[in-house]
Order: sequence, then C-alpha cells, then structure tokens
Amino acid sequence: MNLESPKVNVTKSPQEVFNFLEDIKNFKSLMPENISKFEVLDDDKFLFALKGMPEIVLKKKEVIPPNKIVLGAAGGKLDFSLIGNIVETADGNSEVQLEFAGDFNPMMAMMIKGPITKFIETLATNMPKAI
Repeated sequence: MNLESPKVNVTKSPQEVFNFLEDIKNFKSLMPENISKFEVLDDDKFLFALKGMPEIVLKKKEVIPPNKIVLGAAGGKLDFSLIGNIVETADGNSEVQLEFAGDFNPMMAMMIKGPITKFIETLATNMPKAI
C-alpha cells in the first residue's frame, strides 16, 4: 500500500527542512491534535500514539541530505516506511511530500488506509508553520 500526502510549500531551503526533519524530536510539532503520547527514545527513534490507535515506534532508516529522509517501523507487527521527499523550488524554497509505504493484507489495508491518509496529510500541512 502506497499513500502520498499533498505537496506543501515551505518557505525554507531544502537543507533547513531536512535539518528539521532529521531531528526526530521535531516530529512532535507536526503531530495531529489527537496525539495521546509522544516520546523520544533515542537520537533516531521515537514513539507516538494517537487516541484509539496502538503505539507506533518510528526509527530513522535512511537519510539523503538534503532531499530525502526515511523513517521505518521499529518493531511491532506492521512493517512500513514514512518517506519525506524534499525538492527545491525555483524561488529557493522547498516543496515537501510525505509518502507512506507498507505491505499489508487487503483487510488491514482497508482498515488503516483512511486513518493513515489523514495522518500523513496532517503531518504535511503542519510542516510550513512548524519549521
């Protein structure tokens, strides 16, 4: 299952956006209002939970400065990645799009598609004001 957030424009350079996303504690400022838990576990791993959902641990898996950062599930029953793609726009600002990629059975995919789509859209739309 692959989902994409809308592309958002950020009035910062790709390097500034990358630096923000690389520091995982900054993800707290991107989270939706219905977050019930956020905890930094170490330099490249954090845990979060949304009301009514299980806790999820994300770990930094790959970094390609200043254009891409990949977070992946760290343990748990689900294997997925959250990919941040950062592209420089003509005016020196950035365009950011988040991608969610996971391998789920059809029933699970049907259940989580809506909540995950809303989640990555919220992360993306919170980005311009958070950075």
